[in-house]
Amino acid sequence: MREKLARFMAGRNGVDQLSRAIMYAVLILFIASVFTHGKLSSVLMMLAVIGIVYMYFRVFSRNTAKRRAENTRYMQRTYSMRTYFRNLGERWKQRRDYKFFRCPSCGTLLRVPRGKGKIKVVCRKCGNSFIKHT
Repeated sequence: MREKLARFMAGRNGVDQLSRAIMYAVLILFIASVFTHGKLSSVLMMLAVIGIVYMYFRVFSRNTAKRRAENTRYMQRTYSMRTYFRNLGERWKQRRDYKFFRCPSCGTLLRVPRGKGKIKVVCRKCGNSFIKHT
C-alpha cells in the first residue's frame, strides 16, 4: 500500500508550506461556518470547499516548478510575520534566564541576564547606554 502511494505521488508536488497554510485556513473557515447562521454560514462553507479543492489541486499537481514558485512567493511574503513569531517564541523560552529591553535610541532588542540588579546596558547597534533593573 505504501509503495502504491509512493508511486502515485512520484513527480507530484506534495504538501508544502502553502498547502499547510491553506489547510489551516480551511479549518478556521469550517469552524467559523459552524458558529454562524444564514448566508454568512453558507458563504464561509463555500470558501472552505474552494480552499480544499485548491489545496488538493496543489498537492496532486505535476507542474512542480509552478507550485514551487507559488510556495516561494508565499514564503517571501510571510517571512517577517514568521520571523516575528519565531523570535517571540524564543524570548518566551528564555524569559526565566534573561530580561529583554528595547534601546530607547534605535529600538534594538537587547537581552540581559536576570538577577544582576541595576546594570548599565549598552546597545551594540548604536552604542547608546542606559541603566535598567534586572
